Amino acid sequence: MAKKVLVIEDEPNIVEAISFILSRDGWDVSVHANGETAADTVRGGAPDVLILDVMLPGRSGFEILQELRGEEATADLPVLMLTARGQKKDRDLAARLGVTRFMTKPFANAEVLEAVRDLAGNPAS
Repeated sequence: MAKKVLVIEDEPNIVEAISFILSRDGWDVSVHANGETAADTVRGGAPDVLILDVMLPGRSGFEILQELRGEEATADLPVLMLTARGQKKDRDLAARLGVTRFMTKPFANAEVLEAVRDLAGNPAS
């Protein structure tokens, strides 16, 4: 059965690129773009890996990450945080909140694929 990845990102071009490369690699990809309902979507979807944008409509990725880390069911969910804001303070905040991996935009498709495989415990096949 394909592993599930949930992409919470509001930029259509990024969603399309990530969905394409992960689907081609055999992942079951779901997408969501609203920060307000993102945590509920994670709870309902039970993904193996979460790709989370920092800047979302409604709530920030930092707020969503903090909420997910505070719940037993999602405390250990592997989270790859994507952001156009790669300043040290953003990286430090993400680390304090429990992010698994942090990646800045723009990114190489191969980097995202490698990170997701790694987070799911599936090294390159």
